[in-house]
Amino acid sequence: MISPRDAFGLRFDVPAAYLNTASIGVPPVQAADAVAAAVQGWRTGAGRPADFDAPVATARAAWARLVGVPVERVAVGATVSGLVSLLAAALPPRSRVLVAAGEFTSVTWPFAARGHVLTEVPLDEVGARAAEFDAVAVAVVQSADGALVDLDALRAARATGTRVVLDATQATGWLDADLGWADAVTGGAYKWLLSPRGAAWLAVHPDWEVPAEQAGWFAGAQVWDSVYGLPLRLAADARALDTSPAWLSHVGAAVALPLLADLDRAAVHAHCTGLADALRAGLGLEPAGSAIVAVRTPGAQERLEAAGVACAARAGAARLSFHLYSTRADVDLALEALA
Repeated sequence: MISPRDAFGLRFDVPAAYLNTASIGVPPVQAADAVAAAVQGWRTGAGRPADFDAPVATARAAWARLVGVPVERVAVGATVSGLVSLLAAALPPRSRVLVAAGEFTSVTWPFAARGHVLTEVPLDEVGARAAEFDAVAVAVVQSADGALVDLDALRAARATGTRVVLDATQATGWLDADLGWADAVTGGAYKWLLSPRGAAWLAVHPDWEVPAEQAGWFAGAQVWDSVYGLPLRLAADARALDTSPAWLSHVGAAVALPLLADLDRAAVHAHCTGLADALRAGLGLEPAGSAIVAVRTPGAQERLEAAGVACAARAGAARLSFHLYSTRADVDLALEALA
């Protein structure tokens, strides 16, 4: 049953016990309404291509704020894997790349497909071993179980010359952390950023020259003067890495991301991790400081679904995830189902 929830000054049409943000985030009503209006404009022939320039720019600037980088360092794309492929192309051939065992493949496969030499180690060893490699590519928060990488150790490794590539898809929107120091940070829109699928962003450090291998008209210095003919005339900043945006996705992101960027990030972090750790405590688990909980109790997924708890099955566990609209009542319902 859908019932409006107010959280952090925002309203959501979200069902009780929706604990599946790590799969799909529920948008604030303002973002959903903006997308619906854009669909109506498309349906009635009122939309014009240039109308979407402002939403793309607004979402780009808000994502830059959330990650902690100047907007000039941010490129837009459609998927994390597509943006990571640019980084794989920027490394020298056969570079040695460290990754976490069981990492989400959008982070690892672009490097493997490019012919780099990948080494998998347990997540808790990534920080300690990063300095041994040319690059490390890792999610800030692991998709399968919510485990956090040691960012301080990676920052120290970067100081020795290791390139650090971070996927913040499962982090940005709830995690209160500084990521702007990394060589590259990427992330998708449709989970914790509460936006439609089809938008992703990439922040690249100024000291890493990443080739514009997917250059097209939207990467031009003057976009609407770049649609025909030579010579190549790319933007002078990270927009040179842009690919043509999925318009409706950015319409939603242009509303949701500024709302998230304006929130008290420490308060959001405390809310999400507090609920997740309350669930862990009820299950006899130690606190983890993550908004994601993996429950490995046999039959957990079936019991949760039977009780109306929305979650996901990942890597042999039931994965539950907590965001702005989650409540203590959701925790209690999940614990009752798992008792």
